[in-house]
Amino acid sequence: MRFDLSLYLVTDAQLCKAAGLERTVIEAVKGGVSFVQLRDKHASDTDMIEQAKRLKAALAGSGVPLVINDRLNVALQSGADGLHVGQSDTAVQEARTAMGPEAIIGLSINTLEQLHAAPVALLDYVGLGPVFATQSKQDHAKPLGFEGLAQLAAACTLPSVAIGGLKADHAQQVVAAGANGLAVISAICGQPDPYQAARAFARP
Repeated sequence: MRFDLSLYLVTDAQLCKAAGLERTVIEAVKGGVSFVQLRDKHASDTDMIEQAKRLKAALAGSGVPLVINDRLNVALQSGADGLHVGQSDTAVQEARTAMGPEAIIGLSINTLEQLHAAPVALLDYVGLGPVFATQSKQDHAKPLGFEGLAQLAAACTLPSVAIGGLKADHAQQVVAAGANGLAVISAICGQPDPYQAARAFARP
């Protein structure tokens, strides 16, 4: 399926707890989020499958795809649109074989070496980062900064989305660096008004 990486929301169950995950996602999509990744390192597969099904139903008709972070079984059982994997997660080959040619498969990239080793023919996009250090992922790799992001984006033949500590104020710099969009967590999840938080990224 076709997809738009311009504003990519990665969910955080704890940050979204007050407003509710589904409400946060629905309001954020109304505000301009174009792509959603369900990420939850602590939920059981069963709970995550049910959550993914509810999100998939909520996104129906919006044109916004739902991919699952890391857990291939959850992606398959929930009918999600695809899977995003890290360097140490489910192998891209395994994900593509299991989910088929129409699934959206993304891979996290932090270095040129990882980019050159990536199975590009099996991927639909890559996540480049972290641009900055972030509290939402304690074990992240060394931050790239915008210079490092630009270097990776220039070498990348696939659509790319920048991630890691990004806020609405960074949108123009991300585009200038050559990425197709921004992936955000705390800039939307846990904000008092997810709709307005998403809208902020579209402002000039």
